[in-house]
Amino acid sequence: MEAVINISQELYSSLSFFGLTREQIVSDSRKLLALKYFQAKFLSPGKAAELAGMSRTDFIEYLSDSGIPIIDYDEDEMNRELATAESIAQARLS
Repeated sequence: MEAVINISQELYSSLSFFGLTREQIVSDSRKLLALKYFQAKFLSPGKAAELAGMSRTDFIEYLSDSGIPIIDYDEDEMNRELATAESIAQARLS
């Protein structure tokens, strides 16, 4: 599937004045869309990386550079994770 973003010639001229190429605008658009959909929890890191046209590792680095945490648990999720970790630790000690 192809998605198209239409921008005016004037806007393109403004962006190209700063050295942005058509390819850079497309790449940045894909990355920003992937970041938004990842942050909204619509996409997993792997699927968001695919949308961004990046490897999963590069996308995780992009998230970090953008100040977006890869793991964003709410309080209940964090408590469940901690309880699971404690259970595993206790089982290993027994």
